Amino acid sequence: MPPTDSKAFATWIKRCRQANVKCVLLCRLTDGAIVGVFTLSEIVRGMFHSAYLGYYVGRPYAGLGYMREGMSLVLRHAFSRMRLHRVEANVQPENAASITLVKRSGFRQEGFSPRYLKVAGRWCDHQRWAILIDDWRRLRRRQPAPSRYPARQ
Repeated sequence: MPPTDSKAFATWIKRCRQANVKCVLLCRLTDGAIVGVFTLSEIVRGMFHSAYLGYYVGRPYAGLGYMREGMSLVLRHAFSRMRLHRVEANVQPENAASITLVKRSGFRQEGFSPRYLKVAGRWCDHQRWAILIDDWRRLRRRQPAPSRYPARQ
């Protein structure tokens, strides 16, 4: 959930500065508006090279394709720059838009976790979705890179 006051925002910033967390703001090129957020957390190295992915979009920007493009960029960063092997996203079963996003991005459903995460004060079930670097590479070979955004090095 997005921070709704200055205290919550300060807490979010503090979390983003942790060594095992990477926060990414998704901004619209035309005016710099923040349209969404992606967070790679619980980043584990060593033999695992994995992270959990959380994300949300601002209500006015939902359904406009920003998250699809943002997900593509975040996965490219996770697998290329960060050299992760696996990215996992946990999605509430009734969140159809989020399930569509992970499916279209190449994630596969791995399981179901009852009462997995506390959301808005209640424990909620989640579907477990993941993508491996091998899956991501295969998808990239089949799909051309987005042409609207120049690749940054």
